[in-house]
Amino acid sequence: MKRDYIDFSDQSSPVGYLLTFRCYGTWLHGDKRGSVDRNHRRFGTPMLPRSEIRKTHDRRLLKQLPVRLSARRRRVVESSIRATCSIKKWTLWKLNVRSNHVHTVVSAGTTPARVLTALKANATRWMREAGCWDSELSPWSRGGSKKYLWNEKQLNDAIAYVELSQGEPLD
Repeated sequence: MKRDYIDFSDQSSPVGYLLTFRCYGTWLHGDKRGSVDRNHRRFGTPMLPRSEIRKTHDRRLLKQLPVRLSARRRRVVESSIRATCSIKKWTLWKLNVRSNHVHTVVSAGTTPARVLTALKANATRWMREAGCWDSELSPWSRGGSKKYLWNEKQLNDAIAYVELSQGEPLD
């Protein structure tokens, strides 16, 4: 029996990543939007439900006030991410820095965790150097979302999401 030719696409290497990281203290467990913790982070696992008790508990555990990105901070964060991608020779497809989170679509020859770590670390350093972050603590919550983009459609969908689905542009 003769097999028909099947167009094989190498799925072992993603074409990019959709990375999202939040400002510290801006989305606590128990929030009405839902959240994930170490027991609720696998695909298909339900998110944590709304809980004022949990949200209040987590708010009391904060080591600093929730962080918001002013227009100045957003400009510094954007510049740092663009510079980091340029220096590392990563392709930055789309970037949207909001008041309480950052979305990036990046192609890189390394893991999404390394990209996320570099972006957050350099954004923090640049904010300190610009004089708009003086705390010894990080302005970012721990971790972040790292979605693998396996094909051109997923890459284009992620770019559209970051560009068009984040609300009105901020200054």
